[in-house]
Amino acid sequence: MHGLTKTSIGSTISGCEGLRNNMLTKPLPTIEGIGPSCMRLPHGPWKNILEYMEVRFPDVATLTWISRMGKGTVVDEKGIPLHPESPYRIGAFVYYYRELEWENPIPFEESILFQDNHIVVADKPHFLPVVPSGQFLQETLLVRLKKRLKLENLVPIHRIDRETAGVVMFSQNPRTRGRYATLFHKHQIQKVYEALAPSLPRGLFPVTYRSRMVQGEPFFRMKEIEGAPNSETTIDIIANMGDTTLYRLIPVTGRKHQIRVHCAALGIPIINDKLYPVVKPSQTDDFSSPLQLLARSVSFQDPLTGQHRYFQSRCLLSRALHSPG
Repeated sequence: MHGLTKTSIGSTISGCEGLRNNMLTKPLPTIEGIGPSCMRLPHGPWKNILEYMEVRFPDVATLTWISRMGKGTVVDEKGIPLHPESPYRIGAFVYYYRELEWENPIPFEESILFQDNHIVVADKPHFLPVVPSGQFLQETLLVRLKKRLKLENLVPIHRIDRETAGVVMFSQNPRTRGRYATLFHKHQIQKVYEALAPSLPRGLFPVTYRSRMVQGEPFFRMKEIEGAPNSETTIDIIANMGDTTLYRLIPVTGRKHQIRVHCAALGIPIINDKLYPVVKPSQTDDFSSPLQLLARSVSFQDPLTGQHRYFQSRCLLSRALHSPG
């Protein structure tokens, strides 16, 4: 096996995220699959909560916040409703609902691969985000599953890119969530991906590629820099189809866009990748050209039963409009 070394920023759990994970009840209920968002108030000069919300969310009208507070949908960690004149408390938690006037429908459906009293394993189509962010709220895997399965405590244990299809694992039981999350933190889960990309000579594979990845520019891209590697992917060939090859990719680490960055660095950018090696301007999603990257499977020893678990996506690459199920 060849070893290539070029040359992280470790992820942290915010105080708000930690509070959510440890709470069995939330100060606001889940409505139509939408749970409350949470933020922790930073140090600052604001006199009341409305002053801060105006600065923190400049695109949301002041009257909108006044209306939400009037309906009792902006509360602190104890469930006490906040009002425009509520004093600003550094370090306090604020819960509220994100609202979007309109979302672009994503015309692909997810499917359920497995469900028990602890975890849910879903097969995600291309283009569907895992969790709400930016312009996506209802059209996300998490919200769709919460509504479909009526599971208020559903939380993703890991995530894949919106553009990537395949296996995503969720926890539905807060009491056992940490046991499964630890598997990912300790790299005790094997994740296998598949990608369609340009062909390279077969003799170069398998290859283990390592590099140091940090946030790049624009903010949504990653880049490689010199320094101690913090990302590692093993890549091999599954099938050669002339100018195009189907690759198997096994990431040891889980950096944002890791597989996409590593493939581009090796000279085999994934087909239909609009971010790597260069950003390709696009106003809207082209549903006919999905990124040819698939989270094919996850496998691990169940921390509760000791049983070997293996879950495999039903999606297939190169079938542009194929959806799971």
